[in-house]
Amino acid sequence: MDLRIMGFDSPLLNTLQHMMDLSDDTEKIPNAPSKVYMRDAKAMAATPADIKEYPKSYVFIVDMPGLKSGDIKVQVEDDNMLLVSGERKREEEKEGAKYVRMERRVGKFMRKFALPENANTDAISAICQDGVLTVTVDKLPPPEPKKPKTIEVKIA
Repeated sequence: MDLRIMGFDSPLLNTLQHMMDLSDDTEKIPNAPSKVYMRDAKAMAATPADIKEYPKSYVFIVDMPGLKSGDIKVQVEDDNMLLVSGERKREEEKEGAKYVRMERRVGKFMRKFALPENANTDAISAICQDGVLTVTVDKLPPPEPKKPKTIEVKIA
């Protein structure tokens, strides 16, 4: 599907569409992105998130409709990278039933967020309610200003 037809014409969307439209013959093209990279790029593009900053914390809000808390993983990598990932599994088909249309996304998803320097990675909480994951990262207290050191001047 061409997003330009629907009135969306931005370089970011064009790049994402190009990445999503690449077929399996990427192995034939030298220096082409790997299938794993393409899968991860699609997963990241399809997971919307909002980020709010409060005086004492950062809050990440990610839509996770239909997922249980056991299907979601929240991690901190490299001391400053928040990683939200998981997998939405396809429902098992009941005998005699078949899909007429399948639009809901299944498979793995992932989002990475670079945390600011003042984020306290030891104080992170996550809660999933009504299909919305809320991850709260507390801020570190601001450093205390250094007091000037007075040096006594001796007379020689």
